[in-house]
Order: sequence, then structure tokens, then C-alpha cells
Amino acid sequence: MIYSLEVNFKSLLQISMSLNIIVLAKQVIDPEMPLSAFQIDQESREIITPSTIPPVVNGFDENAVEAALRIKDTQEANVTVISMGQHFALDVMKKPVSMGADQLVLLQDESFHNAMDALVVAKVLSAGITKLGTFDLIIGGRQASDWDNAQVPLVLAEILGLSCITLAKKIEIKNQAVTVERQMLDGVEVLEAPLPSLITVSNELGQPRYPTLRGIMGASRKQPTVWSAAEIGINSNDLRQQIEIVDLYLPTSDKECEIIEGTDDADSGRLLALKLREAKII
Repeated sequence: MIYSLEVNFKSLLQISMSLNIIVLAKQVIDPEMPLSAFQIDQESREIITPSTIPPVVNGFDENAVEAALRIKDTQEANVTVISMGQHFALDVMKKPVSMGADQLVLLQDESFHNAMDALVVAKVLSAGITKLGTFDLIIGGRQASDWDNAQVPLVLAEILGLSCITLAKKIEIKNQAVTVERQMLDGVEVLEAPLPSLITVSNELGQPRYPTLRGIMGASRKQPTVWSAAEIGINSNDLRQQIEIVDLYLPTSDKECEIIEGTDDADSGRLLALKLREAKII
């Protein structure tokens, strides 16, 4: 008996060449909120999030989403955005999907409360990424605007055993390798690493694209995948933080400002020079 089998080699080639890109994204307090709305609970040493000001996706992470979408614009790729937290504002976290990402994975658990230790966060993210399966590239922002540690991507790369290139302004994928351009003070540095690798980006990459109306409507219909700590194999030992917040406070300034006024600009300059000389500054 002879069987006939038709194979669509073009489809198989597209599947085999499709890239799986994971983007790290964090929900943060809006860094543009007025200072008067910023409050700290001194007893628990925690930042009180104003209920009237919604959170945002970390700005550098939006650059990371843009970097992934630029790759997707040029070749077959699937972009998954992953985030860790306790409570998420879905309208906020769906922004990367409305920009063009394919799916959103939220690692959400009450035990993730106030996790700022880079090692703890990296352990949770690595567990979620491992549960997702195979990937070719991880892209993250250089740092988060809340704590500005710039440590999580580096620790995550170490846990997953990946090459890590930081501060990319351009990313290209070719022949199972990633080529990265980094903006340096005196020029551009070009680096290459085998896939899979982890790349961090900054605003040197350029402005992230705006979500389209079609993208916003499509994102509203998509539901994120939500995994708890138990579902990704994270236990209390994994969440034991090595960093303790000793104090948390708003900086205060006790400096006084004196306005030097003269009859004209020249006189004001003369009086200023006299004041600086009296203070032994000049």
C-alpha cells in the first residue's frame, strides 16, 4: 500500500526559522507624578502608591518592547512579554500587546510583595521563562525607574547561563547569532553573541512606537496568562531576600538661596563677586 504525503516546505521553514523573543517588563509608579503625591510609610518602609495616579510600564522596558517589535518587523518572530508583581493594572500591562507583542505572561502572587532584591526577582523570572519553554532572545530595559538598580537582567542572564550585552542601540539577528551596536562616549561598539542571549536596551534605541487603535482593540480582547508562585515552582526559600531596607525617606534641602540684585547687570555681577570672595569661594 502506498500513501501520498504532501508537505508545505515553506510553512515548515517559517516555523523552524521563527524566533521566540521574551521581553521583560515591570509595572512601576509613574515617575512623572507630582512630588506632593509621593508618600512613604515610615513604619513599613514602603512607598504608598497614590490611588488617583495609575502606574505605568517602565520606560526602558517600553524601549525593550520596541526593540523586539523591530526584529519582528523584519522576520518571523513571536514576542512574549513577561512581568512579575503582586497586583497588576491590566489596562497598563496590556500596552506592550497593543504595541504589537503577541502575548502577555504575568507572574502574580501575594508572596511577591515588595520584592526589590535582584536575585529574588531574577529567580522568579527565570522560573517563569523556563515554564514558557524554548526561547531565542531575552530583551529587557537597562533599569527600572522605581529603584534604578540595573541588576535584574544581569543576574537573570547568569541564572540562565546566557551571554549578556547591555545598553544596545540596535539589535540584529542573523545566522543564529545576535549583533548589537552599543553607543559609547567616543563612538559605536559592535558585539556579537550566539543565540540564546540576553540584551538590555536604553533610550538610545529610539522612541517606542505608539499603540494603534487596532492594536488597542486587539489587546482588549486578549487575556494574559497568569501564573502563581506555586505554578512556576517558586517556594518561600526562593523568596528570601538578601537586601534589607534600613531607611527610606524623601531628601530634604536646608540650603538657603540669596538673590543678588544691583542697579544693572554689571552692578549685580560686582556684588556677586564680592559675596563669593567673602565666602572664600573665589
